[in-house]
Amino acid sequence: MDDALTDVTAKSAELWYDTAKAEERRGEYLSAYDLAKQGLIGFPDNDQLKYLAVLALARSGAIAQAESALEEYGLARRLEADGAGLDPKLAEDIAALGARLAKDRALLHGGAERRAGAAKAAALYKAIYDGTGGYYPGINAASMSLLGGDEAQARTLAGEVIAKCAERRGAEGVERYYVAATEAEAALLLDDLDGARAALQRAAESQGRNLAAVATTRKQLRLICAARGIDAEILTPLAPPLVIHFVGHMIAAPGKPGRFPAELEVHVAQEIAAYLDANPVGFAYGSLACGTDILFAEALIARGAEVHAFLPFDKAEFKAISVLGGGGQWPERFEACMASVTSVAYATDDLYMDDDALFSYASQLAMGTALLRAEHIDAEPVQVAVWDEQPSKGAPAGTAVDVEYWQSKGLHTRVIALPPQAPPSAPSAPTADHSPPQAGEGPNFERNVRALLFGDVKGYSRLKDHAIPMFNAAVMGALSEVMDRYGESVLYRNTWGDAIYVVLDSAKIAAGCALDMQAALGSLDREAAGLPDTLSLRLGGHFGPVFDGYDYVCKEPCFFGAHVTRAARLEPITPVGEVYVTEAFAAGLELERDAAFACEYVGHLPSAKDYGQMRMYVLRDRRGIGG
Repeated sequence: MDDALTDVTAKSAELWYDTAKAEERRGEYLSAYDLAKQGLIGFPDNDQLKYLAVLALARSGAIAQAESALEEYGLARRLEADGAGLDPKLAEDIAALGARLAKDRALLHGGAERRAGAAKAAALYKAIYDGTGGYYPGINAASMSLLGGDEAQARTLAGEVIAKCAERRGAEGVERYYVAATEAEAALLLDDLDGARAALQRAAESQGRNLAAVATTRKQLRLICAARGIDAEILTPLAPPLVIHFVGHMIAAPGKPGRFPAELEVHVAQEIAAYLDANPVGFAYGSLACGTDILFAEALIARGAEVHAFLPFDKAEFKAISVLGGGGQWPERFEACMASVTSVAYATDDLYMDDDALFSYASQLAMGTALLRAEHIDAEPVQVAVWDEQPSKGAPAGTAVDVEYWQSKGLHTRVIALPPQAPPSAPSAPTADHSPPQAGEGPNFERNVRALLFGDVKGYSRLKDHAIPMFNAAVMGALSEVMDRYGESVLYRNTWGDAIYVVLDSAKIAAGCALDMQAALGSLDREAAGLPDTLSLRLGGHFGPVFDGYDYVCKEPCFFGAHVTRAARLEPITPVGEVYVTEAFAAGLELERDAAFACEYVGHLPSAKDYGQMRMYVLRDRRGIGG
């Protein structure tokens, strides 16, 4: 028997479900999906695991992936064939998946498209409600009726649901929360604000840190508040825990000068404690340098918060550069935090090499991942900085750089102020030098964070020799024209045969370029070009630090490094016609704060040539959607 199958069957289907469900309730939709998928290897016919996998994708925002999984698992056909054999609640939940996805897709749009999509979702939910009488499809039918323009049906259904919920107020466990949340939604539909407040309070008291349920409730209730002109402040009882990015100066050794003098440690620790006591932080993202980072990590761990640490490079070197300088017990405290944090991620597995770009990249990963988590649990992300409020003055990395970057995205920073000290002048930000090294010079060890695309065209290897010039002119010409539109943002391009390698200056620009290349090949008249219509493009994208260097063979500028290798391993596992990207790319794109593109989770996938497993996302185009 396959080793993986032996491993997954060592657990029962119920244990796989319970483990995945626990992750989903924490708002860890991606982990929940991975666990459900893993359980399905050993128990491929388990309807609960299939349902949870689709639901986790839907809640993560991966609508197209959820629709695909729903079809792949055949859940609708299962209901039609022998749904009577299912638990009635599970049967109702499975039946509602299609309606839920129709609702989610409708809400991507605005105006007439949203109304039409909402009306379609309302009809799907109402058909389920008419068959089961359940309050869940009933309230969704009511809310979608309102958004779809059928005010009368919305009120009628809301009144019926209120009555059903009143009969279920004695429910226990998770149903107690859903009954109260449904009552609140129905009351808002009926403009009964007092009733809504009372139901929201009951929901808050019974939610039991079911972050997934609360996030879904808040998102739906905000839609109703907007449609009814009700201040969303009414939803405060269901406010989720905060998601923070913590950052700040390293502490100086006792008796040494620095932006964070050692004698201020107790004061800063008290300020951090006061902030955390006044603000319910559930999830925190940052590094573990001596001083601010470790003070935050210790205080957060003591309060039971999740702490996700991001180190810029190898642990031992990071400890030597960013921890030992604080003297005293900081090294021991660092090790204690490393053993207690929820997770540790590395910007690179390689060495520092005096490259401050790695510090900046690790911070951006922490910030972007914090934003992804905040989006999943419907939380407001906040940066908390221990900072002397002095500008960066062109420094490539540091607290001021991170604060300026966060605030440039329209995000809020809460500053715990330190008195200005007079640090040494910061060096000017390095600039890339693409000239060949002069005689006697060593290689260039400067890294910058870039977006990387690798792709190839399926079907090229089967072309006859006479078709290759036509392929080069039509296909590669079309892809080149797309790159031309992005001008100086395309820092480098190369090709060999049907393969392409492109380096761009941001994740957002790379997302647009990749999707436009897919569109260009999709619209190409292959028959007119004398080419088979089976030719199709696949692209993989990554966002990471690479060397801006010189190619001694081709005698031209080039980009290289371990992250280029990582990007190259994505393209072979990408389905044709798609753009797959890493979590680092998704985090970088999230930091752009632009709704033009979305990353939908597809799973923890093995990369090519045994390069290891990576969390992968499929890139979706949202340009022209919304409003």
